[in-house]
Amino acid sequence: MSDKKRVLLVTQEMEPYAALSEIAAIARKLPQYAQEKGGMEVRVLMPRFGTINERRHRLHEVVRLSGMNIIVDDDDYPLIIKVASLPGARMQVYFLDNDDFFKRKSVFEDAKGKLFDDNAERMVFFCKGVIETVKKFGWPPDLVLCHGWMSSLMPLYLRQAYKNEPLFERSKIVYSVYDNSPEDSFTESFMEKATINNLEPEDLAAYRDGDAIKLHQGAIHHSDALICGSAEMSDALNKMIENCEKPVLEHQSEEEFCAKYVEFFNSLVAEEESVEG
Repeated sequence: MSDKKRVLLVTQEMEPYAALSEIAAIARKLPQYAQEKGGMEVRVLMPRFGTINERRHRLHEVVRLSGMNIIVDDDDYPLIIKVASLPGARMQVYFLDNDDFFKRKSVFEDAKGKLFDDNAERMVFFCKGVIETVKKFGWPPDLVLCHGWMSSLMPLYLRQAYKNEPLFERSKIVYSVYDNSPEDSFTESFMEKATINNLEPEDLAAYRDGDAIKLHQGAIHHSDALICGSAEMSDALNKMIENCEKPVLEHQSEEEFCAKYVEFFNSLVAEEESVEG
């Protein structure tokens, strides 16, 4: 049996498939480095946005993983899983697809620059879909790395909605904080829509500040460790990170981030193993 550490990378974007921000380049370089230089076993999951050319990138459906229905706000949505080989790397990327949420030919906003009204539901579908897909893998990750606001519910879901799932009981959750989020467009209904499984709206208390939705705040609260993904962040975000009392990796230069990230991951896994020992 392999003793390689298993790393699940959950990202909203990744080169060459979708590149909207700094997240895409980090999500492209990190998993290959972690696998080839860090000796880790890595799996990558991301949304199959309608902007991704399936023919060019050679996506194809994974029938054995498809066929699930994901409930969001009391409605059932079929989950289709597709896969592609990452160019230049011995690695596959898994794509979560659904016509209602991802078929449109733009990512988070329409042609006029207006954020989609259902971005909250798309995030819930994606996060729950990732967890259910990994359950089908039967693949317990040592580390779950979350990149982008679309992954911000992952820490809560893993710690609360799936707290009795043996597959994730040893997983360390690392949230990379980037200074971007459409949360200002979210309404109070988000608290109800995000309550999957047996969660109640009060379980999402960390995701709100008064009447405002705070995705990063909630993710930081429920994560085990943090990475400063953006070079510059708002004072509010910096304060959240400073006050979290959790391991934090500061922002790294483009030349060093892969090695520093893997070093950070190894320290978290070693800490877990020493606790168990």
